[in-house]
Amino acid sequence: MERKNFLKSLLVGAVSVPALLSACSKDDVTPDTASAGTTGGTGTPGNCAVAPTETEGPFPTKAPASFVRSDITDGKTGHKLTARITIANSNSNCAALAGAIVDIWHCDAEGNYSEYGGSSMQSTNYTGVHFLRGRQVTDANGLVTFTSIFPGWYSGRATHIHVHVYSASGTSLKVTQIAFPEGAGTAVAAVNGYAKGLSGYTTNAKDNVFRDGVAQELATVTGNTTEGFQLAISFAVAA
Repeated sequence: MERKNFLKSLLVGAVSVPALLSACSKDDVTPDTASAGTTGGTGTPGNCAVAPTETEGPFPTKAPASFVRSDITDGKTGHKLTARITIANSNSNCAALAGAIVDIWHCDAEGNYSEYGGSSMQSTNYTGVHFLRGRQVTDANGLVTFTSIFPGWYSGRATHIHVHVYSASGTSLKVTQIAFPEGAGTAVAAVNGYAKGLSGYTTNAKDNVFRDGVAQELATVTGNTTEGFQLAISFAVAA
């Protein structure tokens, strides 16, 4: 089954956990835990290739308009992450897209999402809280900035952040995801999966969402576990 068709099936019908995980091969890695250097994409507009469309589920924000904020930590502990996301308009020579609405969400250090839980997909019940979810509007340079923590990971997925971009009027323009550089010297290696480690971690190359390539979704990630990490990425959307 092609990846896009598989992802559509997740949204249309229920998929069991074994089926979901079997579609995402696992890989055991033991990366270096050194501080992360500059790796990944440029984080600046370089071309007008529209960002790939990825699945929004299975843990999208239920009421994103309720979480207009730049600091999305909500008391969650972990290594600080400052995420800078630039949105460009592929229909306007890759010009910065001001006034766009950008939602992000991701899991905590243990691999759990807020607003969900108490089920076979996530045993820890976080249905009543809303950590690591937020919305911002792009400035004149097409930029939004979020303060968060470095995401953990969970079975079947590489480290990632979900992104949903809307026009100023609320029309959906793009649902995509941010991938993280992997291997020795990267932030993923330095964080080392927090308390879980990286045994059983699924790499980008074997992740069901990213295994067809992450060239347009791979962020630049710099920093270290002491002072925190800085993430930068640019996405083009057709606005």
